[in-house]
Amino acid sequence: MTGSDRRNAIVERIRNSNVPVSGKALASEFDVSRQVIVQDIALIRAAGHDIISTNRGYIINEPYSAKRVFKVRHTDEELEEELNAIVDLGGKVCNVIVNHRVYGRLEAELNITSRRKVAEFIADIKNGKSSPLKNITSDYHYHTVEADSEDTLDLIGEMLRKKGFLIET
Repeated sequence: MTGSDRRNAIVERIRNSNVPVSGKALASEFDVSRQVIVQDIALIRAAGHDIISTNRGYIINEPYSAKRVFKVRHTDEELEEELNAIVDLGGKVCNVIVNHRVYGRLEAELNITSRRKVAEFIADIKNGKSSPLKNITSDYHYHTVEADSEDTLDLIGEMLRKKGFLIET
């Protein structure tokens, strides 16, 4: 395992732990010395990760978020229902993506996190500021959705399936 791979694995190990992870445990797990772990932590911090040393070990000060891309299809009239279904279950609609046969992949940032933001987005569409990107691909499109856990993303997927929006390939 390279140093870079080990540092990535250390970040994931700390991020996925519910308790602080000791340097001794990391050294044992990655078969390196405690001093190598200290140096790796310094490099990880320099790369922008907020790793905090406590008397019980290392923790990461980053909110964890799970992400998943959902392929969906719905009418213009169902757009608000689709977005509300996602945010009501705790999801953030990060973007919309379409794969156009001529232009390729087109993506627009949305960052919709609440019913209020859904309403603002729908109002912009209805006021003629723009039309939904999905309209150029026969309503087929993708959303990257972020949530606090994989379980939440599973619930969102089930709701989209139940409403008939989810396209499963």
